[in-house]
Amino acid sequence: MDIFEKKQIAPMLIAHNKPAFDDENYIYELKWDGVRCVAYLDRDGVVLRNKRNKDVTVIYPELSQIHKQVRKRCILDGEVFCMVGGKPAFAEMQRRALMTHPFRIQLAAEKLPVSFVAFDLLYLDKEQHTLTPLIERKAMLQNTVKENERLAVSRYVDGQGIKLYEAAAAQGLEGIVAKRKNSLYFFGKETKDWIKCKALLDDDFIVCGYYFKGRNFISVILGQYVSGGIAYQSHVVMGVSKADFKLMEAAASTSKGEYYATFPDFDGARWLEPALVCRVEFMERTRRGGLRQPVFRGLRDDKAPEKCIYIPPVVD
Repeated sequence: MDIFEKKQIAPMLIAHNKPAFDDENYIYELKWDGVRCVAYLDRDGVVLRNKRNKDVTVIYPELSQIHKQVRKRCILDGEVFCMVGGKPAFAEMQRRALMTHPFRIQLAAEKLPVSFVAFDLLYLDKEQHTLTPLIERKAMLQNTVKENERLAVSRYVDGQGIKLYEAAAAQGLEGIVAKRKNSLYFFGKETKDWIKCKALLDDDFIVCGYYFKGRNFISVILGQYVSGGIAYQSHVVMGVSKADFKLMEAAASTSKGEYYATFPDFDGARWLEPALVCRVEFMERTRRGGLRQPVFRGLRDDKAPEKCIYIPPVVD
């Protein structure tokens, strides 16, 4: 059984973030602020699976016809995104990704439809292409997809990352991704051949609990796994939506539990089992591992809590 039939792909991930740079051995493309998905397309229809290999096809009914835009059976790696005010809106995507009610999903699809942008081709017409160099996969991708408003191909520039980054920053976009031209594709691997270039950093954290700061502010307690269990990382106040808070509130208890024995004591804290994962954006990690100017960007269901692992900051 080939990889199209198995549908078990874990996407290749980016290992590093660094300042924008120019290099003739790399191509550069915009970093789409969406939800990573692998799309399996053939004459019978569309199957979309997220990074945890969860089938999310029904969440995006407006993408149900994109298989008609490809010339042959294929597997595309890319992102599902939506636009608000001319920019990709991650918060809206996370809200959509957590929906389960068919009627609400359909309303959301009509009000703010998503699109799929493909940046890699892994399989074409019964052949796996993960060991084909990236620049050749890009050419095959361009020749396979007929673009429309629901399916697009990610554009790239050759060798000039700084100019693209500056253009993206000027438009208030998230940043760019640098990819080595001859890079191969390894399922589930964090590769050093792909590099994020972002003005702001981000990371994924376990939602360990929350407490109230004054009347109207909720402070979310963040943790990540270390060798001895879950370690306290920081807390975040800015950006927590009512919808996300309702999910936290429904799962909370007053018991600190065994998971958070080493955490600071927060007055009036409510604690959660280590099941919810959130994305937080910040300026930098401090020398002690804390977060400067963190902003809560939303809950996500496409990453397991066990994958939220603390990586110490690099100290010059």
